[in-house]
Amino acid sequence: MTIYGPSGFGLPQARFDPSSSLLAGLTQPQLQAALTSCQMALIALQSGQSVASVSYAQGDGNKAVTYRQANVGDLSAMIRTLQRQLGMAGTRRRALRPVF
Repeated sequence: MTIYGPSGFGLPQARFDPSSSLLAGLTQPQLQAALTSCQMALIALQSGQSVASVSYAQGDGNKAVTYRQANVGDLSAMIRTLQRQLGMAGTRRRALRPVF
């Protein structure tokens, strides 16, 4: 399928091929578990529950632990990829139309 832009040039539409995806070797239960984990991480991140760093004092001195905080965009993209790999119907944004 070819999509024609305003200039008339055709752009090939990107297609998702589950057999050539980076997730191709995973089983359905593994993919479903990963999807659930990503969705829960996204909920925790967006609700402010994710912790990026923690500092505390113990008898032998101060300790600090830092975790890499996930990016909302990266998590959303991973969720969409997992959904495609599982064959779930994706949602596409409707076309933007200028309003005058």
